[in-house]
Amino acid sequence: MSTIVQFFQQGGAFMYPILFVFAFGVAIAIERWTYLTVSGASNRALWKKIVPFLKAGNFQEAAAQTAKSKAAIGSILTYGLYRVKSARRRDDIEKAMEESLMEVLPRLEKRTHYLATLANIATLLGLLGTIIGLIQAFTAVSTANPADKADLLSASISTAMNTTAFGLMAAIPLLLIHALLQTKTSQLVDSLEMASVKFLNAVTERQLQGSGA
Repeated sequence: MSTIVQFFQQGGAFMYPILFVFAFGVAIAIERWTYLTVSGASNRALWKKIVPFLKAGNFQEAAAQTAKSKAAIGSILTYGLYRVKSARRRDDIEKAMEESLMEVLPRLEKRTHYLATLANIATLLGLLGTIIGLIQAFTAVSTANPADKADLLSASISTAMNTTAFGLMAAIPLLLIHALLQTKTSQLVDSLEMASVKFLNAVTERQLQGSGA
């Protein structure tokens, strides 16, 4: 722990904004991961609940279940279920659900892109801190005793490099988390699209049975 504290203190003033950027990124990552996890669980629970109604052709009860749900899939299927009442063509229902999906997507992707930006900012702050540290080091060495110049310069450069190291230490985890959240979001969007296709197939099958009867 003392080594970490010493490393941080030697880095200079730029260590603090890098730490702030990293903490802000971690807060966003936790919020997004929690939201996506809860959203995925809510979608699965609602889908399991309405599948029996879809199979039975009870679209009114299915619509009642989706309308009172806050899950992303609930909003999409509500559009489709209400469209079933007025539209006979599959394309009309599908377009209504695509419109709802476009409304849901921004909520799923919200703030995730900030992580990549914060990772870049942490890296640049580290480099800036190192450059300023080197400028100060060379300025100090120019007026130092010639016998002490080599030792003073090596110590100053070592200290200046701390900010670059810390910037990279903050940026790499943020980029990894960004990639994980993007993957998780893509999987969630794919599951919504799959549920939409299954819903459309169930509606089409029911309509064909009704016309056949």
